[in-house]
Amino acid sequence: MKLTAEQKDFFTTFGFIKFPQLFADRLEWIIHEFTHTFPNTNVHDGSKRTCVVPFIDQRMSTLLDDPRIEEIGSALLGKNFNYMGSDGNYYTGDTRWHRDGNHPKYKHLKIAFYLDKIDGNFGALRVIPGSHRLDDQFGKDLGQKTSKSDEFWGIDGSNVPAVALDVIPGDALVFDHNIFHSSWKGNTSRRMFTINLCERYEDQDIQKLRDYLSGASRFWLDRSFGETMMNTAPHGRMIHLEQVMANDGHLAALSAERRKTESEPARG
Repeated sequence: MKLTAEQKDFFTTFGFIKFPQLFADRLEWIIHEFTHTFPNTNVHDGSKRTCVVPFIDQRMSTLLDDPRIEEIGSALLGKNFNYMGSDGNYYTGDTRWHRDGNHPKYKHLKIAFYLDKIDGNFGALRVIPGSHRLDDQFGKDLGQKTSKSDEFWGIDGSNVPAVALDVIPGDALVFDHNIFHSSWKGNTSRRMFTINLCERYEDQDIQKLRDYLSGASRFWLDRSFGETMMNTAPHGRMIHLEQVMANDGHLAALSAERRKTESEPARG
């Protein structure tokens, strides 16, 4: 697999791209490992989202070594891109319009794997093309209005104009953290996990990276990555881990403080 110039331009312009059946050859293994990564004590009852962080680090760390992940990261972010963690989920109900980040300088993206067939009427990811662009009025208007669509436009969130990305297991969706996205009308046990990547930060912006990594304290993490991900890393994978590993030393103390006041880690 090699991304074409047209695919790269599509992603840059619209903020997302779909790769049909890109991981069909590893689907059986992926579903098995997904199921067994969730601990027996963390049973999903459908009442709210169930989330495990970090996720692929535990049983699927070799996914980060897959040439297809390497190509997506290298083509869209540069060859020395950073792995920024992962999350595994059983989703329940609607997810309202939001951005996963607000990154004006460094590009962050998410690779999403859905393990159930979903469409626009059944919990599919919806994106507003081009809304990842922070430098235009369109993006600013969306930031102010999508969460109050009934007030500004007289419609509920499910009717905001968007592209619904229908998927079947084996597909991979890639989208910019800055893009507005949501899902509606899904059932109470949609299986999905993500891999997060970003451009490598320049030396003068390391504090910005550290500030970003601080957000993982809501999951009560002592390190950004799981032990298996770090301890089994070949040289090629370590290139994508090293900058984060060198700058997450403050995370354990932040997580310890959260444990004192919170009843459980965040669910997303």
